[in-house]
Order: sequence, then C-alpha cells, then structure tokens
Amino acid sequence: MLVARSAEKLLASNRLQACAVCLGRWLSVQAGGCRGKALPRRYLGQPSPFTHPHLLKTGEVTPKLTQTEFELRRHRLMGLVASQSAPSAPSPHAVVVLSHPTHIMSHDIPYPFHQNPDLLYLCGFAEPDSALLLVSGSPPPRHRSLLFVPPRDPGMELWDGPRSGTDGATALTGVQEAYPTAELGRVLQQLTEDGCTLWYDEAHVTHPKLHDEFLRPLLEGRGRSGAGLRVRSPRALLHSLRAVKSTAEIQLMKEAGRITAQAFKKTMAASEAPIDESFLYSKFDFECRAGGANFLAYPPVVAGGNRANTLHYVNNNQLIKDGEMVLLDGGCEYFGYVSDITRTWPINGRFSSAQAVLYQAVLDVQKSCVELCTPGVSLENIHSNMQTGIRDKLRELGIAQGREDELHRAARRYCPHHVGHYLGMDVHDTPEVSRTRSLQPGMVITIEPGIYIPEDDRSAPQRYRGLGVRIEDNVLITEEGGPLILSADTPKEIADIERVCAGGD
Repeated sequence: MLVARSAEKLLASNRLQACAVCLGRWLSVQAGGCRGKALPRRYLGQPSPFTHPHLLKTGEVTPKLTQTEFELRRHRLMGLVASQSAPSAPSPHAVVVLSHPTHIMSHDIPYPFHQNPDLLYLCGFAEPDSALLLVSGSPPPRHRSLLFVPPRDPGMELWDGPRSGTDGATALTGVQEAYPTAELGRVLQQLTEDGCTLWYDEAHVTHPKLHDEFLRPLLEGRGRSGAGLRVRSPRALLHSLRAVKSTAEIQLMKEAGRITAQAFKKTMAASEAPIDESFLYSKFDFECRAGGANFLAYPPVVAGGNRANTLHYVNNNQLIKDGEMVLLDGGCEYFGYVSDITRTWPINGRFSSAQAVLYQAVLDVQKSCVELCTPGVSLENIHSNMQTGIRDKLRELGIAQGREDELHRAARRYCPHHVGHYLGMDVHDTPEVSRTRSLQPGMVITIEPGIYIPEDDRSAPQRYRGLGVRIEDNVLITEEGGPLILSADTPKEIADIERVCAGGD
C-alpha cells in the first residue's frame, strides 16, 4: 500500500529517524489517539494555556476551541475526501494546506500577520511559513496529521519573537507529528511518487514561496511521471465544513457581535457635527480593541453624506456636516471569527423627515429579510425578497415609477449589491458555498439591504438626493425558534439610535 511504503521511505531519512516510532503508526491512529504531550514551559509562537491562562484553558488550542474539536474537523475532512474515491478502486490521499506568509509593508517592516483560515480551521496553528499535511489511513477517516513549522532559531526569535518549534506545535495543537518546514518537499515527493491523490488548492496559492519550492515541482512533473499525479482541490470540501458552525464557534461569533455592538453605541454617542470621518474610524477601532477584539475584521466604511453612495468607500478622511448622515460598515475579529455590521445614523443625533422616511423604508425591508432566515431558505431566495421589497418602497416613496420591469430595474440600480453573504472566519466567508444552497442550522449570514440615491440623481425627489442607507445584521440560522441576530445589541430602531446618540444607554 502506498502510504505504508511511503512511511518506510520516510523512516530511511536521516532527519526523520528520530520519529520512527510515531511514523510506524500510519494506519492505526483514531480520533483521540494522540494526547498527553506536555506543553513546553516557555513562550510559543502564539498564546498557550501555560503562558496565557487568562485566555486559554488546558486542552484549548485557541480560545474556546479544543484539540478535540480540531481533530474532529480533520476527521470530517478526511471522511469527505475518502467519499470522493470510487469504492471499487480506493486510493490513498494526501491533503496539503499551506499557511500565509508574512507580508512586508516597506523594506523589512511587516504587516500584522493573519493566518490562512483553512489551516487555522484544521489545526489552530497561527504561525507563518508552515504547512499541514493529512495522509489517509485505513479504514477512512483514519489518517496521519503532520505539521511543518519554522524551526527554533534564537537569532530570528531575537527580532521576531518566539517560535513554537516542532515540540511546541504538537503539544499545543494535538497534531500527531511536526517537522521543520524544509522537510515538506521530501515527504510530499515520497507520498506522491506511487500515484497518491494530492488534495491541494493550486488555483488559490496562499504561500507563493512554499508553493514554488515544494508544490510546483510536483505539479509541473505530473504529466511526465509514469503513474501520473492526480491533483484535486480540497477548497469546496473545506468550505462546506466551515459553513456550519459548532457550538464553540457560535460562542466566539456571539462575542464578536457583542463587542462590535458596544463599539457602535460608543461611536454613535461620540458623534457631533461637524466631525471628521477619521475620528469615527479611530473611535470605532479603539472601542472594538478595548472591548476585547484582536483587531478590525476589515477596513471599515465611514461614509458621511453623499459618500455613503460609494459602496466600498474607505478613504474616511472627509468632514461630516451638520444635517448629514454617516454610514459605518465595520466589524471586528475575535480569535479567528468576525463580525460585519452596518448602521446609518444622523451625525447631529436627530433624523430629518426625509432621512427618517428613507431609513424606515430600508429597515422594513431588512426586517422582512431577517424573518426569512430559516432552514431550507437560500440567500438567493432572500435576495429576491429584498429586491421586491425595495421595488415597493421606491414606488411608495415616489423615487421610481413605471411598469413592473422598470421598477425592478430601479430596485437593482438603487441597491446594486446582494442581500448578504456567509460569515465566519472570513468576512465574505466560504465563497465556494453557493448562495443558492439551502440554509441549515449553524450557518451564519449577513442581511444588508440598502437604498443609495446619489446627489446628482435628478430622477429622484430632491429631498432624498445624497442619502445612502444600509442596515446590516449578522444572523445565525437555528433549528427552531427563528433566526438569532448576533448583532442584536446594535441599535437600529430610529428611537433607539437617537437615544444612544444623545448619550442614553
């Protein structure tokens, strides 16, 4: 069998002989089979229960997520991988997921590191220049899990901080074995030379250097090898797993929503006219971090007045004048899971008549869409409901008139984006999961209708020109009891917004 033969070849390597006992168990490990490795009593490349007991409990890899949960994720993935093989001709499989690299801002100044969410999902390892390898065993979903990590290096650690090393990586994550990243090419070559199916997302390369060094030679040589290397992408399988959240993941997303809601309240309370968009940006960022967030989930939109009609406005550098509204689209990341919330409010704390009418129209549509967030309905179904609702509101407010087809075109013009997207470890999460897929319990989505009327739109009534409104909530699909709004603490009723802007709770 390929995996057994490859294991024997791995044992022949001088660098890997020290792990002979572990490698000899390729086909016998089950969930829960590797436990009890003591954490090094030192700082690792990420928080651990030893160094950060205020964040992690014993057995947790990242806050609230245990070694057992990560191990079950890997087993589910390998079960899906095995299901893709013909029962009459099963073949061994190897899944490779690369980390992100450290990106450089200028010369030797790095951007803050952000891990590849697929690798983070499968093992919780948060260091750059690493890779996870899962090798199938028998019967599925038995497998071996191997991490390839940067080795300890006192010289580099002096500048960049501690590294977990191979001992820290296995003890923290529960992955069965760990080796220096430089060994990845050798192991992959030995695993694939006999016709192993390699599961690797070559269309979305996450670490160009590791790809060029270790994966590209295998991929370029697949047509010249005798048996031929079969390569398939695990991306769709991974996204299908990530789309449905566990209880622990939901708790993390609830906390991200709570932190963001409090930041919105405090940012609303700090609003006055005139005010710079950059101040509100800074206030929102500060309150998210002060509330426990790791950082913002994405560059926020802080758009005053007519700038709210630029959907991805992120300059955030203009004055917001008295009588204008501000649209703030922002969220935070809380230990790997994000929020994505939008609110629109008057910068002076009181809606004008026209602002209130347009805002309430969007709010009515948003509420009707949230009510549809139940199992069996799809995001595409909800989008159709949003377009119909906006069409009716445009006609009701006198913003658009005409035949039904003209009104539908007007709805698409005044709200050119989709009603929402999946949410989780990424803001626009799991893009391989179609919006036509039926929602199921454990999924989290956004619901974010809007109406945007540019100030130079002479076809719209004068009172609405230059107004842009979007209202966005994060919604958990539940088995029963209706949708659970994770962002429910963020004010969105007109009276609540005006009370918070006036300094009320």
